[in-house]
Amino acid sequence: MPTKGQAKAVARSGKRTDLLRDLEAVADERKAANLAWFFKTGKGEYGEGDVFLGITVPVARKIAQRYVHLPLTELARLLASPIHEHRFVALEILVAQYERGGAELRPQLFEFYLQQTRRTNNWDLVDTSAPYIVGEHLLTRPRGILDKLVVSPMLWERRIAMVATLGLVRHGELKDTFRIAGKLLGDKEPLIHKAVGWILREAGKVSRPELERFLEKNYAKMPRTTLRYAIERFSVEERKLWLQAGREEPTSGARRKRQTTVNLF
Repeated sequence: MPTKGQAKAVARSGKRTDLLRDLEAVADERKAANLAWFFKTGKGEYGEGDVFLGITVPVARKIAQRYVHLPLTELARLLASPIHEHRFVALEILVAQYERGGAELRPQLFEFYLQQTRRTNNWDLVDTSAPYIVGEHLLTRPRGILDKLVVSPMLWERRIAMVATLGLVRHGELKDTFRIAGKLLGDKEPLIHKAVGWILREAGKVSRPELERFLEKNYAKMPRTTLRYAIERFSVEERKLWLQAGREEPTSGARRKRQTTVNLF
């Protein structure tokens, strides 16, 4: 027999209005101002118009855990909110539902997520959801959706395509990471440069040789930020070598010189 407190928690888990009140109760105006600056919400910036309550990630996640049974209709309303933390909590709940869901529920959650990409409109929203829903879902399925997302005019869909492959990397599957990364090397957005470099670095933790083969083929056309992120775990001397090579023309002689030095380590 559940206690009164447990019964109340279960009852509240399906109420979006209670969730909103819980978030408002821990809002902090000073933190909100700092977050608005950090997530570039000014005019013309990538997060333009985003509104913050000023809630830290651990606190928001703790609140989300109390509402994991919210229906998709309510999650859609949260995702339509202009308030960042509303969307963040909705995606946290969606990830939890996907992790707990069975074979019948997961495809529905996956499709719902893809319908909401316009609302997954900041880098933290993408990074805390794409690997755990899209990446995990594609482990046993065709991955053509990544090729559609990677050519999207929407920044966030392209970032989803890249970051989703982290879910595959964590299972030792690297082919799609390198394939999608290759398609994004000419992207103009700094947030894509960072995402590509970050996921390449993670792939390198699984297979350093495969990362080096990708770098050898592409370093001359990689954005500087991408290259820096990708080689972050290399030794100081190796990083200097790769960065120097990235400035050189991709001649066979330059490649031979760089490869000879790398082989010394």
